[in-house]
Amino acid sequence: MKRSTKTISIIFVFFLIITIVIVGRSMIGNHFKKKFSKRPPPGIIVTEVIEKEFSEQIETYGTAISKKSKTFKIKKDDLFEDLKLKNFVKKGDVLIKLKSGDILAPFSGVLGYTGLTEDILVSNNIFIITLDDNSIIYSDIKIPESYSTFIEKGLPVEVTLSSFKDKTFSGEIDFVSSRINADTRSLLSRIKVKNENLELISGSLLEVRVKFDLRNSLSVPDTSVMIEGDKSYVYKISAENIANKTEVKTGLRGDSNIEIISGLTAGDIIVAEGLKKVRPRGKIKPINK
Repeated sequence: MKRSTKTISIIFVFFLIITIVIVGRSMIGNHFKKKFSKRPPPGIIVTEVIEKEFSEQIETYGTAISKKSKTFKIKKDDLFEDLKLKNFVKKGDVLIKLKSGDILAPFSGVLGYTGLTEDILVSNNIFIITLDDNSIIYSDIKIPESYSTFIEKGLPVEVTLSSFKDKTFSGEIDFVSSRINADTRSLLSRIKVKNENLELISGSLLEVRVKFDLRNSLSVPDTSVMIEGDKSYVYKISAENIANKTEVKTGLRGDSNIEIISGLTAGDIIVAEGLKKVRPRGKIKPINK
């Protein structure tokens, strides 16, 4: 009887030890599982929804025209001395010294030759110089008839050309014709561009963008918008840094931004980059752009 009781006690102690080991290992495993499986929220670049100017655009081409131009035909035999032209002259400066009388600049501008060859100089005994006032450049452009109702004097324009690929010159519509050209079905308009540094040269081919229907609208980076079917979404960040998938209605697309018509308000914080790292209703660590 005593031996049986002793045996039962040993078995009980054995199972108790096993139970303690199993429970202990389980508790330790759960502890480390919670500790290491809980990942910190990902760092995501966010930005604020702001207002920006958007507009419709008409793209066309035109040729640069100087504000003022004057041509001088000079007889070679009439030169008082060897011809030495300045690059830029002011109004009243001597352009050329001649035996018959000096020629004075009627206005400030840039001097140059035009249409000259050695044959012309020798055979005709005449050479031609030009004076161009390029402080303002004009250009005549043709607007398609379908856009004619939007065009009016004062509308802003942007001008670029191949020799200044990264620079944009600002101007405006200076004149609008009163009728549509029946042959080209277009409306003739003239633009005016300030050219303070004389970078635009008369005769250059200009790429012209006429801006109309200007308006201030909400703007977000194009990298923040997700397209799913015919719907668009952004991740709007709450005060608790929770990313909420929000449907938006988009408008025009700019160089790197998109117009938002509805779904957001100015000042909202949204995900700007890294959409693949974000999960709906997931927490993030905001990084200001």
